[in-house]
Parts: sequence; structure tokens; C-alpha cells
Amino acid sequence: MTTASARTMRLGASEYPVVLPSVRDPRLHLASVIISIHVLGQTVLGFRVSVPQILIAILTCALMEVVWTFYNTKQIVWPASAMLTGSGVALILRLVGQERGDHWTWSGWYFFAGIAAFSLLTKYLIRFRGSHVFNPSNLGLVVAFLVLGSTVIEPLDFWWAPLDPGMAGVYLIILVGGLLITKRLRLLPLAATFWLTLAAGIGVLAWSGHCMTAAWSLQPVCGSDFWWVIATSPEVLIFLFFMITDPKTIPTGNTARVSFGLVLALVCTLLMAPQTTEFGAKVALLGGLVVLTPLRYLFDRFLTGEEASRSPVTTLTGVTADQPRWRVFAKGAAIGSVMVLVSAGIVAAGSPARGTQEATNAQAAVVEVEVDPASLPPVTVSREAQALNSEMDPDALALNLAENLAIEGDAMLRGDTALLRGANDGERLVEMERKIEVAATLGQPVVSEYTFDSLHLDVVFTDGPQGGASLAFVAEGTVDEVSYDASAAEQGRETKPVATTFVVRRGSGERWLILSEVPG
Repeated sequence: MTTASARTMRLGASEYPVVLPSVRDPRLHLASVIISIHVLGQTVLGFRVSVPQILIAILTCALMEVVWTFYNTKQIVWPASAMLTGSGVALILRLVGQERGDHWTWSGWYFFAGIAAFSLLTKYLIRFRGSHVFNPSNLGLVVAFLVLGSTVIEPLDFWWAPLDPGMAGVYLIILVGGLLITKRLRLLPLAATFWLTLAAGIGVLAWSGHCMTAAWSLQPVCGSDFWWVIATSPEVLIFLFFMITDPKTIPTGNTARVSFGLVLALVCTLLMAPQTTEFGAKVALLGGLVVLTPLRYLFDRFLTGEEASRSPVTTLTGVTADQPRWRVFAKGAAIGSVMVLVSAGIVAAGSPARGTQEATNAQAAVVEVEVDPASLPPVTVSREAQALNSEMDPDALALNLAENLAIEGDAMLRGDTALLRGANDGERLVEMERKIEVAATLGQPVVSEYTFDSLHLDVVFTDGPQGGASLAFVAEGTVDEVSYDASAAEQGRETKPVATTFVVRRGSGERWLILSEVPG
């Protein structure tokens, strides 16, 4: 710890030293990076976290550290490490359902205070050989996510925003700050090894057709898109630069640290492989460090001393320049076999997350219908829907909805449920199939003809945030319930007001399908 005792403070009849951090303290440099990200998150990126939530997490840890240190040392010490713990918790922790732009809400402040306090307590209570075992914020967050679950809290998204000037600034801050800090602490080889190995492991998953659902995507994130999201995620960069590189919770030898980074990346990949949601993938990434950190002493035991004088490549492969060629070949073959087995294990572990892609590849029937675009009102769009897909044409999407409703009517008149697959999916498909089957049996089809006065496009989460995002049209207007006989001759018409919500999601190609209808 690099500190400077600047002054004393009198409390009652006694004076106590006041210890402030030195300007050369790496913790101050790290804090400047994290604070910069917080500022950009509030001003540019629309982070779903408020200023009070951030401050309560930081101040809770700061107060605890000051009191704990004063009790044990009778010094008033600037709580640099504790404030980093609180700031890290606030950077990653999110409340489910909190809206963007609510900068001053106190909602859920007790989650931020409680999780930050628990994180810091692990530093005091879980110790070995005079040092804390776990990275405090890492352990506290993982425990909180597992205990409270994805319906209450969630980690920061892998993908923060489109690559605009704000995001470019974030990448610049993270990369420059992270590279400078890790280089100064001689931890750059650890960070680089972790990222390269994780990128390779995620590449194997992507090649196998891995998918996950995410709250910021209207479709499952699969294949190469999945690799790109993880490999370039600013959250992953923060994890590798500022969380796994805590000098007190990693091995001490250089070779041991490189080996630690490699094994950590493999553990994270294997934990992420079976996850089908972004929540699961993010918690698995953080959880990998929780799993491996207590084992760092084994890395020190077996990869320090004489091994530390060798290069990391030599230590990991066991190959030296003076060995016979047959032995070099044998060791190379053994290493290659291990790589193949690890890759096969990653593919096997990821099998639960490959069914989603098969569902997205299903082809829907194409049915030609004509709807006059002029019959539809202008569409209003919520901020969340606009942020989710800035290139989306809301009027074209509304026309797609009207066409789907017309296809439903055509399918009802013909008694042909196969036509519905060009308009419906999920709950709506099952519902309409049953209606058509009943109408065909009775010989009395009833077609719903909608006239919309207003259409508002918003975002909904029908299966919770981790089930992926869907778009929804909140519609008001009238509906004509037109009854027909078996020969498709109109028998009657009843008009009534309607206020309903149609949930839609992209099917194959550019077609959007109705997933469900929620009246009211």
C-alpha cells in the first residue's frame, strides 16, 4: 500500500494519525477509470443505475473500512480499497425493471448497501495467511445473484450501447487505463493470457452454434454474434483488467499468474457453456473467479521457485531447447490431445444452449395479403424500443402487424391452420389454431377486423428480462367481429371498442410474428 501520512486529527483528548493515499497509488488510478465510466454511464450510455445507488454502495464500504481500520490501528485511513469495492458493486449491479434515465431514484438502495457491505465483510472474515482470499466485490456479487435471482437483480449487460462516440470513449478509457495499470503492476501477461484463452474457448462455443437470450436483443444471440459480444464486451474487459488482476487474490509468481489466467479462462468458458441466458453467462463468468481464487496457492506451490525462472511457455509445455526431438514431439502431441479434449468438453457442456438457434431457423409460411398503409395511424415509439433498434421502421412494423391480423382472418375463413405460421408463433399460434378448429367444426367462423386509432411501440419481457426482449404494440381503436356461414357468406357484424397489446418477435427473414395478445 502506497500511502502518505499527511496530518493528525484530534478526537476528544487524543490525536490520531490521518493517512491519505499517495498520488502514485494505483488504486487512485483505478478509481479514476471506474469513476469516468460511471460518469459516461449517467450522461451518455443510459446506464440503469442512479447516482444515489452508486453513492450508497461507495459510502457504505468507505464507512465500514474507516471504522474497522480505526478500531484495529487507531488511525484514520483513507478507505481507497473499500471505495473501489463499493464502486465495483455499483458498476455491475442492476435492479430488474429500473428504467433508463432515472438518475436520482433511491429505489432498491438497500440492495446496493447490503451487497456492498457483504462484499467488504468477506475481506475481513474470509482470510488465509493474513490476507483475504476472494476479490470482495466479485464474491459479493456472485452470491447476491445466486441468492436473489434474475427476477430481482442482474449484472450489467455484456453489450452496453452501439459503437458511437460515447462507447468509443468508454473503450478508450478502459483499454488505456487497464493497460497502464496492469503494465505497472506487471500483470499484463495475466490479463492477455486470460483474454486470448477466453476468446478461443468462446470461439469453440460459437462454432458449435451456441445461443443465449439477452434483454437488449430481439433475437437469441448466436454463433459469431455470440463470440463478438463476449470477446469485445466492455464488461469482460473490466473483469480482466480490474477484477482478476487484484494483486492480493492471485498467485505471486509470474509463471503462476500466467497459468492462473489460462486456467481461469477455461473454467469461465466451461461454466458459461451450458447457460442459455445472458444472466447465466454473466454470473458464470464472475463465478469462474470465485471458483479458482481459493486454488491460487496451488499455483504458487507448483509454479514458483525454480519454475519462475523459466518462460511461461516453457513451464506450461515442459519443452526445452535441449530435449530430443521425439520427446518434444510426444509432449506436443500430449498438449494437442489436451486441447482437443478441452474443446470437446466445451462443446459438450454447451449442448443445452444450442436448441435456441434451431428454433430461430424455422421457416414460416409466406402468405400474400394486401393492407393499405394509409389505414394505419402514425406509430409512437418508446425510448426503450428506440434504443433497442435505432434502425427499425415503426410504420413498416405496424404494417407487418396489420398483415398478420389479415392472415389470421384469411386462415379463419379457409379453416386452414397452416396459414397461421406466416403470422403467429408461441401462445398466439396455439390460441388461433384452437379457434379455427372449433369454428371449422361448428361451421361458424368469426373474423376479427381491426381499425386502429393509435399504435404505440414499446418493449416487453414475456419470459422475464433473461428470456429476451420482445416488441409490443399497444393498440386502441375498434374491432368488427364478422360472422360467416359455412359458405363464407357474411351473416352479421358487431363493432366494439378495443384496447389491447400485441407482442411481436422477429421470425425468419424480415417477417415479424405475433406471439401473444394481452387485452387492456
